[in-house]
Amino acid sequence: MFEKRTMTLNLSAQEMAVVERLAEEKGLSKTALLRQALRLYQSISKRLDDGEKVFVEHPTTKEKAELMVLS
Repeated sequence: MFEKRTMTLNLSAQEMAVVERLAEEKGLSKTALLRQALRLYQSISKRLDDGEKVFVEHPTTKEKAELMVLS
C-alpha cells in the first residue's frame, strides 16, 4: 500500500468552484478528481516528452485539434 501524505492546496474561489463542480458532475470526491487530473496530466506530459502528438476529436464531425500543453 502507498504511504499517504497530506498537502495544503491554495486555490482561488473560481478554481475551487471548478473543482467542486467537476467533482459533483463526475460523482467523485475532490481528492479523487485531483488524483485523476494528475494521472491525466502525467500521461499527456509523458507522450509529449516522447515526441508524440495528442489530439482531441469532435464526436460528430471527426474534426481533430492538437492538444497544446505549455511547459
